Amino acid sequence: MGHFFRRFSAACAVSVLLLLVYHQLALRNELLPTNGTSSSLITHPVAWKDIPPRYPIPSMVPLPKGTPLPIPRIQHHFGVETVYNKEKRLQRQAAVKEAFLHSWEGYKKHAWLQDEVTPLSAGYRNNFGNRGATLVDALDTLFIMDLHQDFNAALAAIAKIDFSTTAEPVLNVFETNIRYLGGLLSAHDLSDGKHRILLEKAVQLGDMLYGAFDTPNHLPITRWDWVNGALREDQEAPMSALSAELGSLSLEFTRLSQLTGDAKYYDAVQRISNLIEAQQNNTAIPGLIPITVSPVDGDLTGYKTFTFGAMSDSMYEYFPKEYMLLGGLEQQYRTLYEHAIEAGKKHLFFRPLTPQNQDILISGNVRMNSFGLVKLDPEAQHLSCFVGGMVGIAAKIFNRTEELDVARKLVDGCIWAYNSTPTNIMPENFHVVPCDDPLDCEWSTERWHDGIADQAVSQSTNDPKQIIEENALQPGITKIGDRRFMLRPEAIESIFILYRITGDPTLRDTAWDMFTAITNATETPIAHSAIEDVMVQNATQTTKLDECESFWLAETLKYFYLIFSEPDLVSLDDAHIEEFKASN
Repeated sequence: MGHFFRRFSAACAVSVLLLLVYHQLALRNELLPTNGTSSSLITHPVAWKDIPPRYPIPSMVPLPKGTPLPIPRIQHHFGVETVYNKEKRLQRQAAVKEAFLHSWEGYKKHAWLQDEVTPLSAGYRNNFGNRGATLVDALDTLFIMDLHQDFNAALAAIAKIDFSTTAEPVLNVFETNIRYLGGLLSAHDLSDGKHRILLEKAVQLGDMLYGAFDTPNHLPITRWDWVNGALREDQEAPMSALSAELGSLSLEFTRLSQLTGDAKYYDAVQRISNLIEAQQNNTAIPGLIPITVSPVDGDLTGYKTFTFGAMSDSMYEYFPKEYMLLGGLEQQYRTLYEHAIEAGKKHLFFRPLTPQNQDILISGNVRMNSFGLVKLDPEAQHLSCFVGGMVGIAAKIFNRTEELDVARKLVDGCIWAYNSTPTNIMPENFHVVPCDDPLDCEWSTERWHDGIADQAVSQSTNDPKQIIEENALQPGITKIGDRRFMLRPEAIESIFILYRITGDPTLRDTAWDMFTAITNATETPIAHSAIEDVMVQNATQTTKLDECESFWLAETLKYFYLIFSEPDLVSLDDAHIEEFKASN
């Protein structure tokens, strides 16, 4: 989903803010023991687990127990690799590792223990609370790439980070959960729990985030004034929130309960899942949850815009993954997914008009108008490119094998988007011409121009030829809403998953072409950067942005590395089985 945050970088203001909360908590005896001096109040963490809740929970929803259900195999049965193919694969894998090390070294040199390196100015940004977001988020990639010296150095640094407070006065619970808690837990599991500090810090952070659920209806405050929560002041869930922010906490909180035996984390997110299940088929488009929901009154049905893309995406992604994490013992997550995918196939997925007449799919957006009619918005988003991988995994684990074809067409839609720009990189979002009938989708310039005119309502001209020239539109594209590339992982993630499912070697070649295009356009002397416009003719002359989000190292390069690895490295079949075994 999109990254929303509130910046607060004045060091003196932060110090005053933290001093206030520490003094108040000390007066209420809600801090860990101190020596009584004001300086110790600044350095000691907040003991969130010792703060009595304002709204106690009478009984916890327990983790499901029992023998896990058999989950069908996901990965393809790979045969013996030829010497030539292995050599080519290892060369490509080494190139990915080199790109990772380039950005990682830039982070170490210029932004160590800060959130993100700035790849042009050789500095850093702290948009996520100044707790080393890149360092924590990339832990699993370090481990997977056998960078043990850097992994151990990162562990030593993490030991110094206080995850019970943050420099941000308003905490984005979703971003903190996926970047920090997810980073700590994934590294813990990949390293077989050998590094106790990872779980200790995950518990410290989990206890802090749990404070956002201390509301009258136990739904979380997604943009949370954590100082207010620490002081046990009145707080309630927000009037409006994004559905992804509400529904994308389950994996991390469930895993924390599995590892600690403390049901409170699972209880917190299971209440959200129960609410989604109760209202999923009562929305304007049954099966889908709107982009915007109202947590304060527990209403998920009032809004009428739907997507698998930005602001809703990971809520749907978590359904099949939570099912696997729970060993198939909670059927609710299968039901949630199956209702959503049936609605998605009917309303969100469409075949676009392309010059090559390719039989591909794009996941768009839909809105219900005041007349009760559902209108498709044929927007392709980079964030939506995760959908192909999600559908592929779910097709396997839920025995919906006919949807493997849908998954492949969705992945091919994102590959087409990459191949349809001069840089061979997909922009953040753009519009295309949807074919109302998938069987009547033959290319014609006239149909393309008509689509451009339809999207030109707010532009100074509706002349398609002029719009094409002014906006450097490529055939098939009718409008570009955001021309940037933000180093995002969604497309390569789905290509990696489909490769592991099908064994199709052409997907590896596609991944290599994507990797080459991306690194050529984004490399700086410091690291790699987001770029302003993927439509420029010369990729080496792209205007670079001074941004390198943590997911570049934590996700994008990880999936590029894994697609060129042996298939048993982070097998899609082993992870959920081992995680469930560890929890029982």
